[in-house]
Amino acid sequence: MKQWLDFIPLFLFFATFKTLGIFPATAVLIGSSVLVYGAIWLKDRHLENSQKVTLVATILFGSVTLLLHDETYLKWKAPVINWIFAAAFLGSMYIGEQPLVQRMMAKAFDMPANVWRKLNWAWIIFFIFAGASNAYVAFHFPKYWVDFKVFGSLGMTLTFIIGQMIILSRYIKQEEIK
Repeated sequence: MKQWLDFIPLFLFFATFKTLGIFPATAVLIGSSVLVYGAIWLKDRHLENSQKVTLVATILFGSVTLLLHDETYLKWKAPVINWIFAAAFLGSMYIGEQPLVQRMMAKAFDMPANVWRKLNWAWIIFFIFAGASNAYVAFHFPKYWVDFKVFGSLGMTLTFIIGQMIILSRYIKQEEIK
């Protein structure tokens, strides 16, 4: 349930965009992001790093979009976030003792180091591709950008995660099953 809270601002953005346009939708995106992440922080006294990056990028790119009345800035938000995540996963290959994906998932999976590295590379490639595809659609097919942002990106992410889980299922720690 907690993971779905991250999608509330996106769905509110989509609904507002379809009814009122990009600039009211951008204001709704900023406001709902602050409310959702603020509520999570008040409840848990903690935000995940990905949530912090998303919140800061939403406020930054959204505010510039509204101040300059230019949707170009908001269109860069998703690619930039994806590329920041790709850079973080890539950096973790050389900084620290474990790849970032291992730090995030080691409690659930028992895998050899080479499998963790391959999985980390898969996430790097995924984030680069997700950012590039979002930028491509945003600037070559602007009419479909919001639909792609909501349904295409979400579908891509879910497909990637489901495919990954099928492959990783053989590495689930036995105590996690009990």
